[in-house]
Amino acid sequence: MAAIEADGESTKVLEFGLGDGTYCLDIGVIDEIVDAGELTRIPNSPEHVEGVMDLRGRTTTIVDPKTLFAIEEEGPRERIVVFDDDEIDEGGTVGWMVDEVFQVRDVAPEDVDQGTTVEDEGVNGIVKSDDRFVVWVSPDVDDIDVDVGNVGDASPDEGAEA
Repeated sequence: MAAIEADGESTKVLEFGLGDGTYCLDIGVIDEIVDAGELTRIPNSPEHVEGVMDLRGRTTTIVDPKTLFAIEEEGPRERIVVFDDDEIDEGGTVGWMVDEVFQVRDVAPEDVDQGTTVEDEGVNGIVKSDDRFVVWVSPDVDDIDVDVGNVGDASPDEGAEA
């Protein structure tokens, strides 16, 4: 998935907060945004998996992007950004727990600095704005060492019996 359209057209992105920072995702990979609800923890799940929730009949794995991007600041964790199954190759419905959602906006290619983030896994670039910088991230972080979709297939009671 390319962060910038090759033909120079603007891309719509969703801006959201994680801790003290502002981040964005290409709106094309997002299915919906929902209020954070009650999660069911999965025993022995990786640190970045918060749990699963039933989202209109779909078991949705909820991931903490703060863990993926080593963000230490706390926040209200009010919203979940649910990714489009057809756009994300995780093997199931996945959502990110974010602190808040700000806006959808157009980003022109000339507003994105990719030079400073070449080595950063999961970062497409830095979007320059009038008074701030927004980190453009990708939900396809290759260093996730688990098939997140399979975590949601486990029964919440699995392993509960001794």
